[in-house]
Amino acid sequence: MERAAVPSRPGEGQERFAVRLFRALSPKLKRTPQPEPPEKLAPFERLAVPRGEGRLSATLFPAAGNPRGAVLLLHPWLPWGQAYFHRRGRIEALRSAGYHAMTLDLGGFGASDPLEGFFDRDIEAGLLDLRKRAGGLPLHLWGVSSGGYWAHPALARTRLVSGAMFEDVSPHLLEWSWRTAPLGRPFYLFYRHVLRQAYRFLDARSQARAMAVRAVTYVSGEKDRGVRPEDTRALAEAAGGYCRVVPGAGHLAAIKVAQEEVIALALDTFRKAVPKP
Repeated sequence: MERAAVPSRPGEGQERFAVRLFRALSPKLKRTPQPEPPEKLAPFERLAVPRGEGRLSATLFPAAGNPRGAVLLLHPWLPWGQAYFHRRGRIEALRSAGYHAMTLDLGGFGASDPLEGFFDRDIEAGLLDLRKRAGGLPLHLWGVSSGGYWAHPALARTRLVSGAMFEDVSPHLLEWSWRTAPLGRPFYLFYRHVLRQAYRFLDARSQARAMAVRAVTYVSGEKDRGVRPEDTRALAEAAGGYCRVVPGAGHLAAIKVAQEEVIALALDTFRKAVPKP
């Protein structure tokens, strides 16, 4: 399938201003010290991933047995960052299936240095670091909510990832904010009409059309007010992927309502992304 052109990035000045405004409009989170992974996830290795002039904190959980690939896990907009993945069985399932799993704290979360530009730069740094550690193994990505959203511009301009799994991803975070935080609408309008290039760059539908992953799946909850079922379907269509809307689930709840199904979809996506020899 021929992919669309990669959406143009805003200039440095506009991106810098757009990042500041985005952070000001985002739900406020207190930086929280990250707990060590629980014993059930041992063995693991704490990492410092280079990113520009700074570092991002990460944790590598090696595969059980002979590895078949490596997966970068990207957390939602929650204060505990990569520790979000200590629950719900994603890491355990990946390791059992033969995948190295690497969790990453995006800029400003956990022990990572503050944000430098949009978060997609962090994700690209994480992928490059995992590429070095994984050698020639296929790389995959599993992003949840904002982590999956910011992965889209990274995947649109890189060709490092074979398969991608996304949970609860909005087509545009400012559209999500328009519905969930209506008091900020004057600022969202300013963003859309004054920071036009940044606003267009942040449209995940356009980025999805440019992604070159071999297999991609989108999952969301039927009752998610911010990420509506039609939003999930639109992203899956743009990326040429599969879509699953879990009945009765709200935001970040698809994995709670249908954990086995969501994990099975991810593993199936990663398998399909790597042609059999």
